[in-house]
Amino acid sequence: MISYKEAGVDIDAGNSFVNEIKPFVKDTFTPLVLGGIGSFSGAVRLPVGYKNPAILGATDGVGTKLRLAIDAGKVDFVGQDLVAMCVNDLICNFAEPIFFLDYYATAKLEIETAKRVVAGIAKGCKMANCALIGGETAEMPSMYEGKDFDLAGFAVGIAEIDEIDRTKFVKEDDVLLALPSTGLHSNGFSLARKVVNDLGLKFDEKIGEKSLIDTLLEPTRIYVKDFLKLKSHIHALAHITGGGLIENLPRVFRAGLGAKIEKSAIRTPEIFKIIAKMVDSHEMQRTFNNGVGLVIVAGKDEADFILSNSDAYIIGEVCKGEGVKIL
Repeated sequence: MISYKEAGVDIDAGNSFVNEIKPFVKDTFTPLVLGGIGSFSGAVRLPVGYKNPAILGATDGVGTKLRLAIDAGKVDFVGQDLVAMCVNDLICNFAEPIFFLDYYATAKLEIETAKRVVAGIAKGCKMANCALIGGETAEMPSMYEGKDFDLAGFAVGIAEIDEIDRTKFVKEDDVLLALPSTGLHSNGFSLARKVVNDLGLKFDEKIGEKSLIDTLLEPTRIYVKDFLKLKSHIHALAHITGGGLIENLPRVFRAGLGAKIEKSAIRTPEIFKIIAKMVDSHEMQRTFNNGVGLVIVAGKDEADFILSNSDAYIIGEVCKGEGVKIL
């Protein structure tokens, strides 16, 4: 007779892992959470105070940033990346995150590695004011090899229906303000890894005060608390992920509106300047955030409040036309 463990799947390890992560998960619970850990699904009550609410969902992964993290043995922050990529999308539709679910798939479950990843997810959830109410851990030896694993995340939030579509609030001459990124966030890593390799750079080389590997793996910034503080002063938000400013900013404009951005105004971290040694300007703009993690669109009369209550800075304005012009 052959056991499941002999086929490559250790049920006991899975059960042990669930017990190991319970403290991290429970620490994310908000007053909205119903029940505990271990049921067939997670449950939350809807928050009160909404007049005409809708439920919004967002899903994402970490991309090939995960390849670097696994190879370097530095997986503690990819969980924060996972949460950030989902909740930063939700707030662009003015949804406040409520809960998060994760999916962790691997060839062989290494409890300590998985525990570090889930601890990072829990940390990200706390930063986003949402609860980690469940997840799935899949051990699939025929799909993955060695120490490889993959991650996916699913965030759910709530918003007033008439606040979801931000295009109707954006006007010509609105100000564009950048909230800084912490680096590449979780986009463009296939290109970044190729550049690093082709330039012959070593991961222990210093980029400012940090090593190259730590600079590349700097966790994605979570903007939920910035959003909640500034919400009443914002016309729209654009999460700058794959596609950069060029492709993401137009998503908040109605037909006939575009943007003018002063390239010299953008505070670009050194890592992007290194990558730009081998990548032309247009490709840089459509692949990376180049230092801008989130763009706030606001009326001129709201700009001073935003500047005084965040680390945002002005990079341009909304204008007639189509697309984004980086001057």
